This record gives sequence, structure tokens and C-alpha cells, in this order.
Amino acid sequence: MTDKGKDKEASTNPRGIPYAPFVDKVEEYVSSRAEVEGTLKSFQEMISKYQFMEVNTQRRAAGLKDKIPDIQKTLDTVRFLKTRKVRYGSDPIEATFELNDTLYAKAHVPPTEEVYLWLGANVMLSYPIPEAESLLVSKLSTAKQNLENCEEDLDFLREQITVEHTLDRCPEENLADDNQTLEVQTARVYNWDVTQKRKEKAELGDIDEVAKKAGPNG
Repeated sequence: MTDKGKDKEASTNPRGIPYAPFVDKVEEYVSSRAEVEGTLKSFQEMISKYQFMEVNTQRRAAGLKDKIPDIQKTLDTVRFLKTRKVRYGSDPIEATFELNDTLYAKAHVPPTEEVYLWLGANVMLSYPIPEAESLLVSKLSTAKQNLENCEEDLDFLREQITVEHTLDRCPEENLADDNQTLEVQTARVYNWDVTQKRKEKAELGDIDEVAKKAGPNG
């Protein structure tokens, strides 16, 4: 394998997902037939890893898409409680809250300086309203950034399964985008190996033919 191919494989995206190798010329990427089996196995393993990471990232993104609206709604409620004194004074406000999917109840909420937040795993803690607001703003920002990272990773993974590269060529040459999937690159390496086998077989046949013509008394 050439140094260029090794350098490309060593690089990663910001989350550490490696780039897929790009095969321009098989004879340069695979220096001999002895490397073919290992290269094909490496491509297949890489395809499986990318597909595994893609499924896990899709699940994580789906979870974040469900989580972000809940955080935003909680933050809006905390901000409302923060400003309610100005709007309502010391009078309690009437609110409707959800008991389950189809059952709601009314309650009178007096002015408060603290709120209780679910932190997950059946853990609820009390926070002063300013601290609760800061915490929720931070969690919302983190969740949105994580979702953005997931979407970037999904695009990156799809690009690696379908490797899209613009080859570096001389200015006078036409520039063209090469769209190759890892499956196609696997087939290219395999076909190169088959071609080399045929060449070797033909060369051996030519040698045998020469030997026959020479004969034992040649």
C-alpha cells in the first residue's frame, strides 16, 4: 500500500471517525497480489463498521430530536415562573398539568423561588430559578450541538460508504468527480487480482510452449 493511501486512512473527522481509503489506481494501492486478500478483508470490515456506526448515530440523533423540545418547554416554563411576579404579583396562577396522555388536572401555583427538575434515572433536584435557567440553557445548547454533530457524522459516514473525491490533476486536464462506493472499490481490487492471475497463467503457458518447442534435444 502506498504512503498516500496510509496517510488518508490515518486521518479522521472531528469525532474520530476515520476516512475511507480511496483507490485511484489499484496497482498503486496494492503493490502485489500478496496484499489483495488483506485489502479485501480490510474493506469489508470497514463497510461493516461504517454501517454499525451509522445505525447507532441515527438512534442517538432520534433520541436528541425527542429530547430537545422537552428541554425547551421546561426552559420556557422556568422563564415564565421567573417573570410571573412582575405580571401577577403575589397571586397564585391557575395552571393545567398533565397526569398522563389523556388525563389533565388544574392547580393553583403560588409564587416560588425554586423549581424541581428531573435529571434522569428517577432523580429530581431542587434548584433556585436562576440556576435552573442556567442549567437548562446549558443542556439545551449541548443537546443542539450534539444533534448537529450527529447529523454531520451521518453525512460523513454516508460519504465514506460512497467515497466522493475530486482527483488532483494537472490544470490542463479535465477535472471530474469520482464517485466510488467501498463495494465498488472492493470489486476493483478483486478484478485486478483476477486479471493478474490470468496474466501469470498466460505467461506460464508461454513458457511451457517455448519449452515444448525446444524439446529434450533443443
